Amino acid sequence: MAKITLDNLAHSYLPNPAGEEDFALKELNHDWEDGAAYALLGASGCGKSTLLNIISGLLQPSQGRVLFDGLDVTHAPTAERNIAQVFQFPVVYDTMTVRDNLAFPLRNRGRDETYVAERVQEIARMIGMEDVLAKKARGLTADAKQKISLGRGMVRKDVNALLFDEPLTVIDPHMKWELRTQLKKLHHDFGHTMIYVTHDQTEALTFADKVVVMFDGRVVQIGTPQELFARPDHTFVGYFIGSPGMNVIPAQIEGNTAVIHGAQIDLGKGYKPLEGKQEIGIRPEFARLSSEAGLPVQVRRVEDVGRHKIIRAELFGQTINIMAGEDDHVSADMNHVTFDAEHINVYANDWRVIPEGVAS
Repeated sequence: MAKITLDNLAHSYLPNPAGEEDFALKELNHDWEDGAAYALLGASGCGKSTLLNIISGLLQPSQGRVLFDGLDVTHAPTAERNIAQVFQFPVVYDTMTVRDNLAFPLRNRGRDETYVAERVQEIARMIGMEDVLAKKARGLTADAKQKISLGRGMVRKDVNALLFDEPLTVIDPHMKWELRTQLKKLHHDFGHTMIYVTHDQTEALTFADKVVVMFDGRVVQIGTPQELFARPDHTFVGYFIGSPGMNVIPAQIEGNTAVIHGAQIDLGKGYKPLEGKQEIGIRPEFARLSSEAGLPVQVRRVEDVGRHKIIRAELFGQTINIMAGEDDHVSADMNHVTFDAEHINVYANDWRVIPEGVAS
């Protein structure tokens, strides 16, 4: 296990980048805590895999350093970093049996056969492949081969870090939850430093201690699932996390009031004068339909999704989402919306603004 430090790290795939826009990975400084489980979350092309490949040594960064427990490994080959990496698509030895595939990393490091056999049996049980240990990998399905890749990544207890690059893409949906649970158990039992790349917020939020949200090559927030939900640092985090995501509404911020098309909303806290684009963010969970008070809205449709209802409405021509309880009645005269001031976030140029008198 290792603490991973990213020092002034950035990367461009261009030979002579002229400005920040030429960098696939914008400058990053961060310590990844020893033994923590992280998820790199973001849309395709945001820089997740670039960052993971720099940490693993498959890619040399344009600038900055990567340190494992204070040791500079920026130019060290992957083999010297003592990591295990599982890729999006399965990488297995087709001519080997499942047992030999799982055993390969241990035998390659000279572990005795008694230990190898015990560890392989334990991992095979975790990934549900005890009954096919004697089969050649060649004839197995893609999701079975990916389970072998996962098992081979997990079989060593002495790695500095386990890196997963969208490892459940080819796994059948009914197996994904089980494998995520097994990964969590592995982390709990052995305390490996784990970094898990995904574009799926459910995978990220159920797997990680901390989620690293990336947007346009930049890390825009690192936090627990609760922190990302309650206080998104960037509007992208707000509408990427949650289902549906946060409503982001243009507004003019005047002290403790947000003015939206002439209507005033109490923010409950005061803000200094802001410049540039100004918006408020409110989760659908903290918006309420009303027949009298609030901003005028037009309800377009109501979607009953079982445990709650999602109300799709228009506010001054902009689509917003409102969440109601499963048993809440939605009537035709409910044409206003109110917001819980405690859960309103204020944004200037897409970044959250801290209210006056609040530390963070």
